[in-house]
Amino acid sequence: MAEVEMPAVKLGNQGLEVSKIGYGCMGLTGVYNPPVSDEDGIAVIKHAFSKGITFFDTSDIYGADHANEILVAKALKHLPRDKIQLATKFGCVAITAEMVVKGTAEYTRSCCEASLKRLGVDYIDLYYIHRIDKTVPIEETMGELKKLVEEGKVKYIGLSEASPNTIRRAHAVHPISAVQMEYSLLTRDIEEEIIPVCRELGIGFVLYGATAGGFFGGKRVVEDVHESSYLQIHPRFSGESLERNKIFYYRIEELVKKHGCSAIQLALAWVLHQGDDMVPIPGTTKVKNLDELIGALRVKLTEEDLKEITDAVPIHEVAGPRTSDAYYRATYKFADTPPLKDSK
Repeated sequence: MAEVEMPAVKLGNQGLEVSKIGYGCMGLTGVYNPPVSDEDGIAVIKHAFSKGITFFDTSDIYGADHANEILVAKALKHLPRDKIQLATKFGCVAITAEMVVKGTAEYTRSCCEASLKRLGVDYIDLYYIHRIDKTVPIEETMGELKKLVEEGKVKYIGLSEASPNTIRRAHAVHPISAVQMEYSLLTRDIEEEIIPVCRELGIGFVLYGATAGGFFGGKRVVEDVHESSYLQIHPRFSGESLERNKIFYYRIEELVKKHGCSAIQLALAWVLHQGDDMVPIPGTTKVKNLDELIGALRVKLTEEDLKEITDAVPIHEVAGPRTSDAYYRATYKFADTPPLKDSK
């Protein structure tokens, strides 16, 4: 089969251009499966690049003792730095009974310096606030990020799980190039407020969970997941919720017959068709799975097709919250920060 052409798209209005599909590196160091070896992780990242993926996403919180950034650094040594768009994040200090978040100016700078050192690079292409510190005015965090841009340590700024009000306030300090949010056939709440605000301001979208954590690949439905996988305890993919949600996988699997693809490709193609300003960053630890994901670019959908797929997953019928309580309290729905004057 012929190689799939990987288009380049613009994120935001500041000049950032990335591959239409990015690669989410998080799973290489755990979460959905046991961590892979450095050799295997490097091989997957190199393979992604060989297939046209130039946009790689990590964070300082992924893996034990920053293992994900360290692994990504090893892979970067095999790739041309000037052809890579490297994204990393800061702000999540710990994940215990709840997510501990920090966004002070001092912490922002110290995290950036540490990530630059771990990643072995002179600059970060896209630097995100991973979660919003509700005790610190967003203007303070953004002010320090703006300085890091001026110093050449960061090229573009992003937000993850930020509320509409926080997005507006952050963008007023320095233009935001991308907002990272969860978005898939099973999770579409950002359509109400986040997407309109970002499009109004000229901000692009980086989408995590675009295949619903592998749900549309059959994980937890027809395939088992590893006992250490987060999906074992995910509120949508366990217990009664899983029994109710299985129908959506089978409906999408039924629709693939007319499109000549797999269920996960159709689910990802649906996301890819939502706009040129939307870049999903699916992750996998296996080269063959990565090739399957990239194959979603071959799937061409009409407006009628998109409606049929959307209607197959009525969002009000999806059972269970999109994440656990600890994570949910750190999502954009609770991400307003105090006014700048209140911090004095």
